[in-house]
Amino acid sequence: MQQFVNVTLSGLIQGSIFAAFALALVLIWRSTRIVNFAQGSMAAATSFIALALIHSGQSYWLALVVALAAGFVLGAVVERVIVRPVEGGPELNAVIVTLGLFVAIQALIAIIAGSEFQSFPAPFGLRGFTFGSTTIALTPNSVFVLIAVLITMVLLVALFRFTRVGLAMRASAFGQEVARLLGVRVGRMLTLGWALAAVVGSLSGLLIAGGGLVYPAYMDSLIVFGFVAAILGGLDSPIGAIVGGLLLGLALSYVSGYVPRGSGLVNLAALVILMVVLLVRPGGLFASSTARRA
Repeated sequence: MQQFVNVTLSGLIQGSIFAAFALALVLIWRSTRIVNFAQGSMAAATSFIALALIHSGQSYWLALVVALAAGFVLGAVVERVIVRPVEGGPELNAVIVTLGLFVAIQALIAIIAGSEFQSFPAPFGLRGFTFGSTTIALTPNSVFVLIAVLITMVLLVALFRFTRVGLAMRASAFGQEVARLLGVRVGRMLTLGWALAAVVGSLSGLLIAGGGLVYPAYMDSLIVFGFVAAILGGLDSPIGAIVGGLLLGLALSYVSGYVPRGSGLVNLAALVILMVVLLVRPGGLFASSTARRA
């Protein structure tokens, strides 16, 4: 029973981090209809900014705020300078640009910060809570991760459902010409979408880094799992990103904890889940509508 509880808690904690990254993908998809494959390396860059501040003697919380602000600026600059020139062309152009940006940012991190592993501090304790003689796989830092992801989801849902800015962002993504006729400043909305997505991505990078080791490519696996979580829940649904991330985290945790040599099958399990979802429900579990067929 204790093993089941620990495996489940580990899956929920891991899944919440997947969900945070999936939220970033969902945000940029809802606001620009682009999947940003450079999201992981952008998050890694802001995490190294936070680490540099911590090493200089600043507090974790100041480093967190600066990293999120840096993510906002980085997202806006990337959209304005790199992505916007190719937005009017074939959709594949933007994908290729984000893939190239992924490689370029990761290489730049290695040049500036080095390629060696570095320890990243956690804001709260990493020792599991103890009940009597039993210690469970839930730590104060894990509670912080869960709360941070839930707050982010609530804020994003509120943004898109209850604010004019969120409505304008979605209108800009679905029909730029119509949105312009309605008085929406499409360029600003697209930039804001990229900036906010970069903030959420930076948060996910900091959450996964806390209490662990970071290096230029430490976000690579999270990119894959976060993308699977976003597809599982539905690229157009923030709530779906949360549910998809938690379900994926639980599934991978059970595979790792109960299947013989399961730790080596985690990536394969994620691929199988992705294939099943694409075959059975391509729009994801929380797809709001079904695309029309010609």
